[in-house]
Amino acid sequence: MVANTATATVLLGTQGWNYPAWVGPFYPLGTRPSDWLRVYGRAFSTVEVDSTFYAVPAEPVFHGWRECAPDGFVFSLKVPQEITHGRRLVECEEFITRFCHRAKLLGSALGPLLVQLSPDFRPSETTYGVLGEFLASLPDGFRWAVEFRHSGWLAGRTVDLLGARRVALALADSRWVQRATVFDLALEPTADFAYARWVGRNRRLTDYSRVQVDRDHEIALWARALESLARRVTTIFGYFNNHYQGHAPHSVRTLQRQLGQEPVDPVALREQGELF
Repeated sequence: MVANTATATVLLGTQGWNYPAWVGPFYPLGTRPSDWLRVYGRAFSTVEVDSTFYAVPAEPVFHGWRECAPDGFVFSLKVPQEITHGRRLVECEEFITRFCHRAKLLGSALGPLLVQLSPDFRPSETTYGVLGEFLASLPDGFRWAVEFRHSGWLAGRTVDLLGARRVALALADSRWVQRATVFDLALEPTADFAYARWVGRNRRLTDYSRVQVDRDHEIALWARALESLARRVTTIFGYFNNHYQGHAPHSVRTLQRQLGQEPVDPVALREQGELF
């Protein structure tokens, strides 16, 4: 589930785990929703939590996640949309403080915190100033990553701004940016870790139980990009969305094989479940 490519540790997982359609093709038949995270942790070493984008969960939720996860498991959290889309990074120190207080409840299981910006957050002198002030206000002691969904941000000025704060520029395979541009940016990381997201370009995919789009070639290209990136950072976190191919666990396993990792097959999850 975890592999060292060159000098970097590569941790791969999915964006979320609460998908009923995964029962059967991924989770063993009969697996209860309350056990999904526990089973997920037998297959993958990390997950990106999407629910924190919509609201900050209560403290017992964070404790529950930590209790369900195995040793060494890592949760990456999306920063609440109230900060990124509602306040658009302005006057949100109180919200950041509250979010970070909850995030710290995960202890050693806490991974990067992702700031996902809206496509209509466009670069200008004003927004560059806003971004700079926001980055300067971020609490120390956390790993921060920023995903831009407007291609105008993917320029040297942004790289310099993030690099000065050691904030990672999220490398996203999505409909908002050109893949070639993302690969170029992977050659100049802005932090000692990297954060990759495979979002996909087809939001019409609604059946998450099976692969519906062949992206093996693209995943092979990404494997080569990550192998190069691994010589420049210490850790790479990467997360697949169901919309990338239709069934995110399959996408993760495909990339794991490309990187020389040994994926946990769904059959093995069923066999493990029979032991408990």
